[in-house]
Formats: sequence, C-alpha cells, structure tokens
Amino acid sequence: MRYWLIKSEPDVFSIKHLRKVKQEPWDGVRNYQARNFMRDDMKQGDLALFYHSNTEVPGVVGVAKVVSEAYPDATQWQKKSKYYDPKSSEDKPRWVLVDFTFESEFKSIVSLAAMKADPKLEGMRAIQKGNRLSITPVEAKDFKYICKLGG
Repeated sequence: MRYWLIKSEPDVFSIKHLRKVKQEPWDGVRNYQARNFMRDDMKQGDLALFYHSNTEVPGVVGVAKVVSEAYPDATQWQKKSKYYDPKSSEDKPRWVLVDFTFESEFKSIVSLAAMKADPKLEGMRAIQKGNRLSITPVEAKDFKYICKLGG
C-alpha cells in the first residue's frame, strides 16, 4: 500500500462533499507529474491525506481511499469544461483520474503551518518550499503521524 496527499479547494470540493457523495472521480488534474502518479503508481486500496488548499487555514482534514485504477478523464474531451484539452483524443488520452471514497474526517485540521513547524515532518515532500503539486506521495510514517495529529 502507498500513501498520498491530495489537494482540493474546499469551496470547489471538500472532505464534507466526499463524505456526502461517498465516491468521486478525481478529475481535472492537468499537471503531468501528478497525472503520472495517478496513472503509474496509485493502486486500489491506497490511502490519501485530504488537504484543503487555498483557504484561510490550509491543511489536512481527513483521509480518502483510492478505489479504482487510473482511467481516462472525460473532462478533457468536453468542450465546455474548464479542463478541456483540444490536443487530447479518445484514442490517445492525455489525462487520467482515479476514484476516491471517503474514509474519515479529522477531529481537528492539521494545518500547513503546524506541519511545517513540526521537525518530525521536515522531509515531507508536500510541505517543501515551492511544491505546488495537487498530488504527492507521502511516507507511511508521515501519513500515520498526521492521522494521529488529526485525531
């Protein structure tokens, strides 16, 4: 099993949205490295820290589970979608996604500031300066520690 951190803006799609819908395709990823993580490395059963970004207090708010293998993201072919990609075709899709289900919501947010200040998390890729990827791998020890911090 591998562990991940996935980012979403809470006004677009939050952990509460995921709890309500139960399962959601993680569409709209348009960064090649993040796409490659989904396509090549994510597997059914992997767990992800659900991170709220672009909000007053950004941080990890819960856990989601990967429940599908990667498959083409249909928004790349929808001309009215903000994720439309005219260079992608159905016989050669450029973008993929995986489906996530809700696992848990933390009792308290594990804020970005708290993670950056915690020496136990100093090597965590997602909190490194300049990292803006919406999907990043997480070491098992960091995943478990953040879950403990979140309650």
